[in-house]
This record gives sequence, structure tokens and C-alpha cells, in this order.
Amino acid sequence: MSFPIRPSFNKCFGETRAISFLFKYPPAVFEKGQFVFLSGWGWGWLVGLIAAAAAGLGWHIQQRREKLPGLRRALIWGFETALAALLLALLWRPAVRVDALRPQQNVIAVLVDTSKSMNLKESDQSRLEKVQQALSNGWMRELQNRFQVRLYGFSSHAGRVDGASQLAAGGNATRLGESLAGVLRETSTLPVGGVVLFSDGSDNAGGVDRTLMAEIRQRRIPVHAVGVGRTDIPRDVELAEVAIPARALPGSRLNARLTLRHHGLDGEKARLSIREGSKILAAREVELRARQGVQNEVLVFQSGDPGLRRLTIAVDPLPGEEITGNNVLTRLVEVPSGRRRILYLEGEPRWEFKFIRRAAEEDPSIHLVSLLRTTGNKFYRQGVESEKTLAEGFPTTAAELFDYQALIIGTVEANFFTPAQQDLIREFVNRRGGAVLFLGGRRSFGDGGWASSSLAEILPVRISPGSGTFHRQPVKVELTPQGRESLVCRLEEDPEKNAARWAKLPDLADYQTTGDLKPGAVAWVNALLPGSRSIPMLALENYGRGLTMVFATGGSWRWRMRLDHKDTTHATFWQQLLRSLVASTPGPVTVTSDRLVYADETRVKLRAEVRTKTYEPANNATVVATVTGEDGRSSTLELHPSPDQEGIYEGELTAEKTGSYRAEVVAHRTEEELGRETLVFHREDGVAENFHPEQNRELLQKIAQQTGGRYWKLEEVGRLAKELPFSAAGITTRETRDLWDMPAVFLLILGIRAAEWLLRRKWGAV
Repeated sequence: MSFPIRPSFNKCFGETRAISFLFKYPPAVFEKGQFVFLSGWGWGWLVGLIAAAAAGLGWHIQQRREKLPGLRRALIWGFETALAALLLALLWRPAVRVDALRPQQNVIAVLVDTSKSMNLKESDQSRLEKVQQALSNGWMRELQNRFQVRLYGFSSHAGRVDGASQLAAGGNATRLGESLAGVLRETSTLPVGGVVLFSDGSDNAGGVDRTLMAEIRQRRIPVHAVGVGRTDIPRDVELAEVAIPARALPGSRLNARLTLRHHGLDGEKARLSIREGSKILAAREVELRARQGVQNEVLVFQSGDPGLRRLTIAVDPLPGEEITGNNVLTRLVEVPSGRRRILYLEGEPRWEFKFIRRAAEEDPSIHLVSLLRTTGNKFYRQGVESEKTLAEGFPTTAAELFDYQALIIGTVEANFFTPAQQDLIREFVNRRGGAVLFLGGRRSFGDGGWASSSLAEILPVRISPGSGTFHRQPVKVELTPQGRESLVCRLEEDPEKNAARWAKLPDLADYQTTGDLKPGAVAWVNALLPGSRSIPMLALENYGRGLTMVFATGGSWRWRMRLDHKDTTHATFWQQLLRSLVASTPGPVTVTSDRLVYADETRVKLRAEVRTKTYEPANNATVVATVTGEDGRSSTLELHPSPDQEGIYEGELTAEKTGSYRAEVVAHRTEEELGRETLVFHREDGVAENFHPEQNRELLQKIAQQTGGRYWKLEEVGRLAKELPFSAAGITTRETRDLWDMPAVFLLILGIRAAEWLLRRKWGAV
């Protein structure tokens, strides 16, 4: 008779030496073994005898007519029955069968983290020095006497060493997964009985992937992870992440979203800054909020002139801070030259049209092409490149419309567009990834019949059907909470001053009522109607690959006419709004990498999405990346089609040298060039180990748990030699170990008898 022992022995009974003494064997014996009875007698006999003993003891207690209440007699009967059952079970010779490694025939791999984070000193010793001290203790000698022990040091990869004295913490990165995989490859023909991993778990490459975990489980190799280092740093603030757009139009406001992690600095002030070289682009002081640990902050700065911007984002070191290398991050922002093209269709001459054009003309990044309907199907064209441009009016083909990055539709009725043109506008957003801004007016939205048009589905608001939605009445506006965060609505750098400036703006000349926001849409500005009612004024949502907006008014021109002639509110707002329309519009070729800054990582994965002139996925294209480093040296890389997605091409390159790189990707199909795009990324060394310096116990526990090993604290490592032999990997033998003579069994027998006697004495029945 046998059955597996599955519950964790350590979870039930703890891990102290006293427990190991009481149960005679290490916890691994019980966790990995099978419980058996060696007598060969069936379960039925044991159960039957226990039942008979229980009945006999009950009859005996009843016959003695002890002067005890029924409940107390039942308790005495329970103790005596438990003792009888235990003694009978011992007659059946309980034991545990477990796989154990054969001495001298198996290999134990010991991996020691030698990355720079292991140089951190704690209690006057570095983490690596503590590991070296642990490796010189008796448990290691005991292990070496029983097995073939191979010692490895690892950071980015594992390398074999002859002794602990040869270990030196100088690695720029920690890659647990790659190091484990390397050791498994090296020992693939050897009987490996287990792996002992000494590390702080500060991994820079995403931990251990599923494929490697599956390989370890297939070989049934337990990984015993020994955690080194503190799980938090007493005084430290870390700039954990910075999110900045990789590309921006010249002179644009940009948000830098900083994620701070801090320990032991609650309530202290920290200064954040963004620099380009010695020039400070933005800076402010923040309070490290108590008991929060992680907080997000935003810095606003200008993108500047065209070119590549290498930005340094930093938290100034605080007094007593132990680690300052994690206070700085580098980010790149590419500011391309050239102008983004926007097509503006207006149904009638009006002040709004005039001042929008004037604002666009003052922005060198925007090329506004406008069609102003004068009478019938006649248009006044402005900003066209040639006499043929838009000569027939609004575009009727994808190739013509998709040449623009954004579209503005003014006060134009829906049936002005043919069904084919309406489908074209929808695909301009959905497939091409363009942006469309719908303006209010007497022929817009409900008054223009848009509620029943096929384009109603792409709008961020529901359209109220029928006429009477356009009102030539002044209306006040206010920022929503999302609008306070939006850079489009940022007229002042300080959020509070910006909100106050919006509150003082003149009323709009008119407004248009629409329905509610659709799910997923966001309002930046609301119109305040009589009766404390507000309706969406400026709203947006993502649709397909693109973006749609509504600005439900044709009267923002009053911000220009009613303010001082030197005031730039109207121009600033419209320039920022126009930029937001075109800032993220993709071209036929878009290029991304798995990250923009590679810290102590040389492998760069490029991914290109290639589309035709009509923005259909382009298959069977030739896609080549030319990668140029700071030293001017270039190399080419052909990207190959993805097996899973149409129009996606992927490739991997190696960037050995540090510095900035520019990858220009060009796509051809036969002799036709489909498009080209550039991507910049940055390589740096010696920084990854400064981040997340605390022990990552969660990762180490996960590795141990999923491989059948255990997580150990460094001070517990002395018990490893007794645990390691019990493994199903390598060359094993089946061992049977008696349980009847465990000290815990005899103590349990004494405990039952003593408890019964004490109760009898208390109740006067001795």
C-alpha cells in the first residue's frame, strides 16, 4: 500500500532544526516521497481493527460507570481510541519511499551570481563575500564528498570556475534564464541531480521563459534558489521608468512620465530634471509621498528644433542615499524636419476658417491645404502644390486622400459626400491611421444629417438627429480632468495657472449640442449650459488605427477677437490641436524595436509594418534596414516576413558598441518603393545593475517552485546538503525509510497518554 505525499511539509511544520529532529528526515523526504505500509497487510484489516478497538474501548468505559458526564467520557474515549489507532498503525510498519541520488554518480551544479549588484555591501560584507563565505562552510565539503560539484559564476552568461575565490562581481547584467540554459546545454550528457542558484534575483532580461522552464521540468532537475541581499534598500530613490514619445514635431510640448520607486525617504523632497547636455529643459521639486513606494510624476518640456535629442532624465541624489546609479536614465527623441499635410474642407466662408488658416500658417510643421466651398460645387483652394491638386474637389480615391495625415471637416452636410467618399473617409481613419476633426456649424452633426450617415459610427459622440442642434449663443467652456492633463489644452505650463487661464477665456460665439460620449471616448473640454448642465465640446476617441475628434463649435475665433492683440491663446490652442492630429499618423512603413534604450544588451529586434500606397498590408516585399552607429559605420539587415501577421517583417541585429544608432528601413515591391522610415535607439553599458538592486525574492521563489526545488535564505544554506540528495533527476535509487521510530511518534504517544491523565486528574477520575 502506498500513496504520494503531496502537501508541502515545510508549509505545515516549518523549517527549523528541531522539526527535522522530530521527524528524523529532511522535509524533502516527505514532500517527494510516497507513504507506504511494509507489513503487506491490507487497509481493510487496519480499519477493521481500529473500529473494533474503538467499540471495545467505548464498551469498557461504559462498563466502568465512571462518574463523568457524557461529553467528558466521550473525550476520554477519543484519546484512548487515538492511542490504539496509532499503535495499530505502527504494527503495519509505516515508511516512506523516495528517489535519492546515488553517491559519486551525479553532478550538482552550483551557480553564483557575479553581476555588479553582488558588490553591494550589507553589514560590512558584500553580497558576493557572504556567498563565498557560505561556500567555504562544512555543507559544501559534505556535498563535494557525495557528488561531483561544478561551480559556475554567471552574469550575462555562465562560466565554470575552479573555486569560490575565483568569483568576482564585475558583470554588467544579470541574465538568469540564459545562464541556466547555458549550464543545461553544457551538462546535457551528464546526470545532473540538482542546481543550486545563489543570486539576488536582480534579472535584466525578463527572468526565465516558459521554454526553459519546460526543459528543466522535462529533465526533472530541481533548482534550489538561495536568496542573497536585502529585499529593500534603506535609503534609495530609483528612477524606474521614463515614458517619452520617440518622435515629435518641432517645437511641440511633450510629456515625460516618470515612475519613481523609493525606500526610507518618505516625506523628503526630490528634484526632477530633464537635460540636453548642460541645458535644463524642465525641472521641478516633488515630495516622496509617505508609504507609497511607487509614484508617477510628469515633466513638460519642448521638443526643440529638428534633429536627434539625447535627453538625460534625473533625480538629484538625496543625503545618505546608498545607490545613485539608478537616479539617471537616457532617452532619445527624434524631431524630424518636413511638414505634415492636413486637408481642411469648409462648407462656407466664416471667421473660424480664417483664423484656423492663420494659426496653421504660423506653424512651420503644418501644411494646411484647404477647400472652401463658395457656390454649388465650386471651391476656393489654398495651400495646394499645383493647379491639378484637388481640381475636382474632395478626393475620390484612396491614393489621393491617403496622401494627407489628417482631415478637418467644417460645416458641411453629410450628403455632400457620396457613399463611396464616406467609405473612403472611414478607411482613412481605420486603415490608413489618419485623424479626422469634425467642427460644429449650421450644417454640422444633427443639422447636417450626420446622424443617419455611415460616418456616424466613427464619431466619438452620439449624434442627436434632426435640426436645431446648432445655437448661435455665447457659451462658457471648462476643462475636464482629462483636459487638465492634455498638452493640447495646455496654455500655461503650470496646471493650476492653466486651469485659471481657461476659466477667464471669452465665451465661444456658438455651440452645437450632440449626444453622450461613446464608450472609450474622452472629453477634454465641456460647454457649460444654463442650469449647470455640461455637454462635450472637444472630445476624441481612437478608431481602428487612427483618431477622430469633434470640436462642437464654429466660434473659437472670439478668443482671437475678444483678447488683446498680443494674446496668442487662439493660435497656441489651434497649433497644438493640429499637431495632435498628425503627430501619430503612420506612414506606409513604420518601424519599432523591442525597446529604445538597450542597457547592457546587444541584441536589437526590429519590426516593420509595411503597407501599400492604399495602406493594405504589403506581402512579398523586400525590406532592408541600414543601421548606422555614431562612428559612421553602417551595416544592412534584411527583415523577413512574420509567419503570423500580414505586412509584418522582423529581424535581429547586434549592436556591440555603445552610443546612438539610426536604422533606416526601406521597403520595395518589384521596382516600386513602398516607403521608408527611420528609427533611433541607444546602447549603453554598466547601468542595468544599478536598477532594482534589492533581492527579487518573488522571482527566485517562482524558479524554485516551478522546478521542484526550494527557496532558501542564505543563513539556511547549511541544510542544503541534506535536501539535495532527494531528487528524481540524474542517477537515482529507490530508498525505503522507516517512520515508526521517529521521535515525533513517541512524543505523540506520550502526549496522548499525558493529556488523558491530566484531564482525568482535573475531573477527579484518576
